[in-house]
Amino acid sequence: MLYYLFEYLDRLDFPGAGMFQFVMFRSAMAALFSLLIGIFAGKKIICGLQRRQIGETIRNLDLEGQYSKRGTPTMGGIIVIVSILVSTLLFGKLENIYIILMLVSTVWLGTLGFADDYIKVFRKDKGGVKGKFKIVAQVGLGLIVGLTIYFSSEIVVRENTEVRVNNVIEEVTYHHEDVKSTNTTIPFVKNNNFDYRKIVGWMGDAADTAVWIVFILVVIFIVTAVSNGANLTDGLDGLTSGSSAIIGVALGILAYVSGRVDYASYLNIMYIPGGDELMVFASSFVGACVGFLWYNAYPAQVFMGDTGSLTMGGIIGVFAVLIHKELLLPVLCGVFFVEALSVIAQVAYFKFTKKKYGKGKRIFKMTPLHHHYQKPGDGSIDALIRKPLVPLTEPKIVSRFWLVGMILAVLALATLKMR
Repeated sequence: MLYYLFEYLDRLDFPGAGMFQFVMFRSAMAALFSLLIGIFAGKKIICGLQRRQIGETIRNLDLEGQYSKRGTPTMGGIIVIVSILVSTLLFGKLENIYIILMLVSTVWLGTLGFADDYIKVFRKDKGGVKGKFKIVAQVGLGLIVGLTIYFSSEIVVRENTEVRVNNVIEEVTYHHEDVKSTNTTIPFVKNNNFDYRKIVGWMGDAADTAVWIVFILVVIFIVTAVSNGANLTDGLDGLTSGSSAIIGVALGILAYVSGRVDYASYLNIMYIPGGDELMVFASSFVGACVGFLWYNAYPAQVFMGDTGSLTMGGIIGVFAVLIHKELLLPVLCGVFFVEALSVIAQVAYFKFTKKKYGKGKRIFKMTPLHHHYQKPGDGSIDALIRKPLVPLTEPKIVSRFWLVGMILAVLALATLKMR
């Protein structure tokens, strides 16, 4: 909203109003405002949650310090959502299709997470929203995003073409026309563009339609997987919010370089007209995560609940799809990926061994993976992986996961030149 106000003031030659034309300036302001909203409004929201006795119900997982968290307010994801929405509405270009999709995604998943927490807290149903309804909602968002990318004339790219001399890239050029594309960036390969059309190329004339079906299915899978991955990671104070902030910084950088033809040319990636505006949203997201971390860091004064974790994961998934970097997510979101994979592997191995030997066995002492490090490896738990033998403290586990997340974020950015 402020963008349009200052755009009008700039036409009147109001001193300094032209600063709002620069994405970097508005991104910096969005991050600052989002952080401040999270800190100051967060305190009032936490007090409101406490007055309504919206406390977390703690399951008996036999973890150190577990019961000291009983009664800590949950549904703190409201802080993140409010911070993102207010800051983006203030500093973003609201007619930009990418911003519109990110706002819709935030509200959509925020509503889903809120409904899940509401059922758990007020109706005392630990299951929350039924799993099938949760999946339907996530699939629905994936469909909205995928179909909008397909139908919207504003979501286009200019594909990069290499000019080589003696097998050395001398120049990167772009097509003169904006086109709809199912190309995406793939890491660690020489030609880092991957077209989903290669999957259905054998279908001949039908490939033009089939490739978009495949693309939309990929979008649905990514939104669902990353959203649930973030949800599984939310188990230790500050783990999901801190990890999401790190990922948000990397995504903001990727959005900015993809939306600037000069940087995109240097990195030899697709140019996405208007994509740099997503940096404003990414900055709001990072500021919101850090603002929430002000209260969520150990010992947490508030938990985000599904209101926050489902929203954060979904935002990351949709954002990556919009900038055609979704295949970087296994690296960039490595913490979420491994957390989810640990649960899948644990359940699959337990079922397999129970069927084969009559008794289920475990790979990890406990899943999701962060809980594995909280358990002793003295043999009291029969697991294939027992190390560390001595449980780690919660702050140390979170700090190490953050460090791993930072390394993965740098690696994901480096893949743009590592090919």
